Amino acid sequence: MERKLKTLMLSGLFGLSVLSGGCASTQSSGFDNAGEGRLMVAPLLPDYKHEVGLARLNEVLASMDLNEDQLSRVYYERGVIYDTLGLRLMARLDFHQALKIRPNIADAYNFLGIYYTQEGDFDNAYEAFDAVLELEPNYDYAYLNRGIALYYGERADLAVADMDNFLRRDPKDGYRALWYFLIDADIDRAAALVRLAEHRKSLNGDDWASAISDYYLGTLSRKDLFERARSGLNHPREYSERLCEAYFYVAKAEEALGNKEAAANYFRLALATNIYDFVEHRYARVELGRLANQAQAELEQP
Repeated sequence: MERKLKTLMLSGLFGLSVLSGGCASTQSSGFDNAGEGRLMVAPLLPDYKHEVGLARLNEVLASMDLNEDQLSRVYYERGVIYDTLGLRLMARLDFHQALKIRPNIADAYNFLGIYYTQEGDFDNAYEAFDAVLELEPNYDYAYLNRGIALYYGERADLAVADMDNFLRRDPKDGYRALWYFLIDADIDRAAALVRLAEHRKSLNGDDWASAISDYYLGTLSRKDLFERARSGLNHPREYSERLCEAYFYVAKAEEALGNKEAAANYFRLALATNIYDFVEHRYARVELGRLANQAQAELEQP
């Protein structure tokens, strides 16, 4: 299963197709090849297709007489574009407007649940993901996103149950194994590593996500991980996407070792890629907030 842990963008209304893409360089920007705390590519610029998409949807809203189903769809589609561009407030307003017109759009609840999680509003996040699963019980990524919300809400035991459900639906997906491990490790890291090694047997050995699991398991060095990020690229922005992921997961490894300054640096690098719709980018800022809170608590201790 080809991953990217981001919400899938749906086709636009009236033949509009909102395509992912970018013009990121796949070459090193002159920093060290191992990616040791350095930004390897320039941050991605917004894709012009998204700007064209926004213009067309705005024109549709301004000039066409739409029924409720069409109107809710246009608001939802515009919200997806805003989200991809990192305009979270604008996206949130459009998702709320879409749900106000047609309150059964599972994808819109999923986006809102992610935003609530990023803001630390966990009760509303749980309710949003529960609404997704009530509307569509087989919505895989609602289990992932609710599990992440439970994890950041310090309810790791419940989060593991959601991640277990998510992983069992596609045991070959390396990203599912990674997030299961990250949350499982919050309870017992040694046992979580044993389970990750077991899950690794089901993964495709050539996948990029499998390489990240190998890094956690100690069978792949950090330098080799960043080298692997360069290989087998299929589209221009893929190198930036992989770096966003690599920075995030390396940061989590540094955090587990107690290297908080290094972890914070890698989280900032993940944010600097501008891959706004990747789960790693979405939660890098949350992780930085957690590190800042921990540092403040340590300063306040007698």
